[in-house]
Amino acid sequence: MPDEVYSHVSEIQAIGAVPRILETVAALTGLRFVCIAHVTATSWTTCAVHDRLDFGLRPGDGLDIDTTICREVHETRLPVIIDSVRHSERYRDHHTPRMYGFQSYFSIPIFRPDGFYFGTLCGIDPEPARLSEEATVSALTLFAELISHQLESERSLREARTALFSERETAELREQFIAVLGHDLRTPLSAILSGSAVLAHKVQDPAARQVVERIASSARRIAGLVDDVVDFTRGRMGSGIALELREHHDIGAVLEQVVDELRGVHPGRRIESAIAASLTLRCDARRLAQLLSNLLKNALLHGDAQQPIQVRAAVEGPSFVLQVSNEGPELSPGTIAQLFKPYWRASSRPGSEGLGLGLYIVDQIATGHGGAIRVTSEAGRTSFTFSMPTT
Repeated sequence: MPDEVYSHVSEIQAIGAVPRILETVAALTGLRFVCIAHVTATSWTTCAVHDRLDFGLRPGDGLDIDTTICREVHETRLPVIIDSVRHSERYRDHHTPRMYGFQSYFSIPIFRPDGFYFGTLCGIDPEPARLSEEATVSALTLFAELISHQLESERSLREARTALFSERETAELREQFIAVLGHDLRTPLSAILSGSAVLAHKVQDPAARQVVERIASSARRIAGLVDDVVDFTRGRMGSGIALELREHHDIGAVLEQVVDELRGVHPGRRIESAIAASLTLRCDARRLAQLLSNLLKNALLHGDAQQPIQVRAAVEGPSFVLQVSNEGPELSPGTIAQLFKPYWRASSRPGSEGLGLGLYIVDQIATGHGGAIRVTSEAGRTSFTFSMPTT
């Protein structure tokens, strides 16, 4: 079957309602052969068929267009309806009824919504039938229009699927590229960090030491951005952020270390912690530390600098709960709904140098642990609460 013919047959075959439409038309008219044909000036092709006459045509089969009355319908763009060939002055001596042995016949043109001629809804029977009654003609015309609209719907659906596949393919290739880029960037960054550490011990001049420290600080920030991009890529590509789950008997110490590190980076800010001692948890300790670090950085960036940030971690019933709270402007429900989307920022405040992936990664880590992150913001206080099962 030529590709062009196959495409037209496939269009009709893809419409799930076509068999029922043909059955209904056959029941309405009493004709035992009803079909949908794709018709051009030079071809006639069966696209779908309801055959109780054993006429023998199957989807994809063709007829010589010159042996059909559908050729006339194609030329005039008007329906042809015959109740009885033997009583029709125009068709009693026509070669088509004689060749195919029918007495009753209808052929209704099918147009696409843009006016393009697709073909016909047609039927035949060796017995006469009352087809020219107004109600029957209206019903047949309605069915032809229904097929037309179904063709358009299927076309729109195919285009949407193609666009979606192309978009997904492009996104996947882009994220694969980002992942490779992140991997290749780590090697020179490691060399810069190692070299700056060596220089820091050897350089005596204070001004030169400041330059070395700035180099190391910039390299660490870039390394953090690379890590965020790689985590984002893994999350978006379906594999999720990689976790190494094992039993930790003092996760509280890991979290306290994160708090201490950020206190050192932000000596002018107060971070109050109430982290339970001797917390035992099956988790990825490094990722939980990353989760807390991202939440604290968010609070440091958006919270009131004159008010303390509070960190709380404890086992509550069957769950481990980690909460970071800060004073500051309340978040609207619309803002809260956007917080965990990648690349989204509530504002472009000074110091906001990241990619907008921090909270997205928090959400991915929470999900990976079988937990969830919840945000509340009221009375000038915003809290991010992570909870996960302890068993």
